[in-house]
Amino acid sequence: MIIKSNPGHVDTERIVLFAFDDHGLPFRNGVRLHLVGFKTPVDRTRIVVPLGEPGAPDSKRVIYYGTVLRVGGELWMWYLGQGDDDHWHQRVCLARSRDGYTWEKPDLGLVEYQGSRHNNLVDMLGGAHSIVACVVYHDPDDPDPERRFKAVIETKDRPRLFGVLFSSDGLRWREFDVGPGTPQCEPAGGTKFNGCYLLSAHGGSHFGAPRQLVTYLSYDFEHWIEASCLGLRRDDIPPRPYRETFAGGEQVHLGAALWNRGNVIVGLYGQWHGPANNDRRHVEMDLGLVVSNDGLHYSEPIPDFPMVAAAEDGMNHLPQPWNFKHASLAQGQGFENIGGETLYWYAPWPEQLSDGVRVATWQRDRLGYLQPFDRRQLQVPGGCHLISAPIDLGSRPAQVLLNIDGLSEYAQVTVEILSERFRPVAGYAAGDCLPLESGLRQPVAWRNRRLVDGTGGPIRIRLNYTGIRPEDPRLYAIYVEPAA
Repeated sequence: MIIKSNPGHVDTERIVLFAFDDHGLPFRNGVRLHLVGFKTPVDRTRIVVPLGEPGAPDSKRVIYYGTVLRVGGELWMWYLGQGDDDHWHQRVCLARSRDGYTWEKPDLGLVEYQGSRHNNLVDMLGGAHSIVACVVYHDPDDPDPERRFKAVIETKDRPRLFGVLFSSDGLRWREFDVGPGTPQCEPAGGTKFNGCYLLSAHGGSHFGAPRQLVTYLSYDFEHWIEASCLGLRRDDIPPRPYRETFAGGEQVHLGAALWNRGNVIVGLYGQWHGPANNDRRHVEMDLGLVVSNDGLHYSEPIPDFPMVAAAEDGMNHLPQPWNFKHASLAQGQGFENIGGETLYWYAPWPEQLSDGVRVATWQRDRLGYLQPFDRRQLQVPGGCHLISAPIDLGSRPAQVLLNIDGLSEYAQVTVEILSERFRPVAGYAAGDCLPLESGLRQPVAWRNRRLVDGTGGPIRIRLNYTGIRPEDPRLYAIYVEPAA
């Protein structure tokens, strides 16, 4: 299937049209986007990877400038640890989980620490370098078994110059010599999108303030272009004057953690709220939502909206180094849908606090929704509805499913199939659509039709809000998938 919202026409087996993706769902009539932020009660933050026991390599600090990936039937987390006797020396540790909440630190026996190999350190640079960030990729189908795990790291002995590593098992790593042309950045997330490896970071080679979201590319993970693509900036933009150095104000911290959903990339980035005097003790940092349809250019569906709010994390009540006045959060790479939930892992900004990795949760894929305006405030000609970008089903039948709630006998939606030129397709009119129920994956059916015929050329999906309370339904996502 090919969705034509992307300049490169991304080819993917499944398509998800999120409510906040205005490329996937570009045409909207009388509906409004809402985002769903995660907030935890003050002082009730759930720490899922805590500090280690005394003598462990993560007994002093647990920093999540790392990655969570699904490996087989488990979740693996590569995170940074610092022991009691270490002075700002960080090593990569591993934790494993099946549910995303309960994590165990395996005894890997790979790296000696304080005279013992009984720890959860992975063998990455032998513990000789202090690692600042670690973005891991998993390519289980790579024809070279020695490169099925890949990583980009930043170390303190070569600031902002990243290193490339390969591994067969994600535990034992060897560094690849990328030569003198290594890009300069502070990485946060990465994915393989449309056949190309993407690395999201802040910094880069663009003129302007260093804290802006940039992307580096590689097709083989060995050769990375030195030029970066500027994806998002929040600092002063012309005609206001550029700021060429770190300065106060709104900025992007560390790029974005990336969630590749096939036709669209969803990301969480650090919303750096800096004071005018650029005093880091007064910095606040929430995590905000960005979306990309090409892996290069990102936008905020609702600018400055905090998807994970630092103010609710309870850190303001804890002693912090250097007398920081406000709480700040830092993202790491890692999203996962488990059962009926979407999970995302994050941590405090390590300059403030390093007591463990947290988890943010939503109902599955319910990060935002489209809902009509209140009917008492707005009467919309043609009724409240939305229309997708063209979708090429590749001459194969497909099913359509909705992630939706708020449906009742007084509030319904109908789904119809249109041609690329917005003409109704026979048999798939709104009047043919059977009643739907609320749920995370509700299949759409029409009279005598459960599947959409893919042989007639690209289609569009139109969804109509109906009933005497059309403002009730909340549409989170539309899924287009191969016939079961």
